[in-house]
Amino acid sequence: MKLKPIVVAATLLASLAAHAQNQITVVNFGGANGNAQKKAYVEPFEKATGNKIVSVEYNGEQAKIKAMVEAKNVTWDVVEVESPDVTRGCDEGLFEKLDYSKIGNKADFSPAAVHECGIGVFIWSTVMAYNADKIKTPPVTWADFWDTKKIPGKRGMRKGARYNLEFALMADGVAAQDVYKVLATKDGAERAFKKMTELKPNIQWWEAGAQPPQFLVAGDVALTTVYNGRIDAAQREGKNLGITWTGGIYDLDYWVMPKGGKNRDVALKYIAMASGANEQAEYAKLISYGPTNTKALAKLDAKTLALLPTSPANSKTALQFNVGFWADQGEALEKRFAAWAAQ
Repeated sequence: MKLKPIVVAATLLASLAAHAQNQITVVNFGGANGNAQKKAYVEPFEKATGNKIVSVEYNGEQAKIKAMVEAKNVTWDVVEVESPDVTRGCDEGLFEKLDYSKIGNKADFSPAAVHECGIGVFIWSTVMAYNADKIKTPPVTWADFWDTKKIPGKRGMRKGARYNLEFALMADGVAAQDVYKVLATKDGAERAFKKMTELKPNIQWWEAGAQPPQFLVAGDVALTTVYNGRIDAAQREGKNLGITWTGGIYDLDYWVMPKGGKNRDVALKYIAMASGANEQAEYAKLISYGPTNTKALAKLDAKTLALLPTSPANSKTALQFNVGFWADQGEALEKRFAAWAAQ
């Protein structure tokens, strides 16, 4: 009889341990994207598997992952990261190598989505947007974005070198397919900064993705660069905001598994489910980010497809964000940008 409480305690501990095994922490960027993931991935996964998902929001701080891995105390199981971080983190040994035999057929995914340490979650785009209540003739090109006589008012731009230098070169007449070739040269970088200087008195900087739609609605800016999903979310709330897709820069976010996570099997099952064609089609209906599983496109209607960065009409003049270029030259250009912005 005396042993009974110990047996009960042991059973309880075992069941708690089993429960802990079945709980994973999934980290993303929150906002409309986080809400769409919850409906398309998190809730169906919990229902289908009985596993619990704890969702955590962050702002892309790779340093947090690095600290966990180095301390051998990894509490995040699956993390959404931006494209430069998947390669950098992989090189630094911060992420597990993915077992694609447990995820899906590599041939079903956009080539850019397949990485040894990560798999593309969705394809998104940085575009220009405007308030259709205030601007009756929408901008067509990046030259229009720079033309404050034609379209008076401030311009919203993300505070950083990335995207802005590419847009500046396109505004200066460089074709989308030649942007990185030009930007890689000393003269090209000079040309981009010179073009940025032209617009500088009219720029209102933004640092969080939620700000550009707010700036447009408030009338603080006439035009802004913005993540296309943020405009989609604002439109769903009834705001009359429009997108110009010309010369948009598309990129991918990736799922990674921090090295040394304790729930690798469940984490991999979650990634596999979130990479399925049906689930990705569901996600694309909730927020206009393009699926990385190409089989998902056939499951979407024309109206949904028309809002995606990956639709033929929207992607024909688009530029793929060049991760390799920014990995090589990004640090120097960001330092130069910070000094330029502070002047």
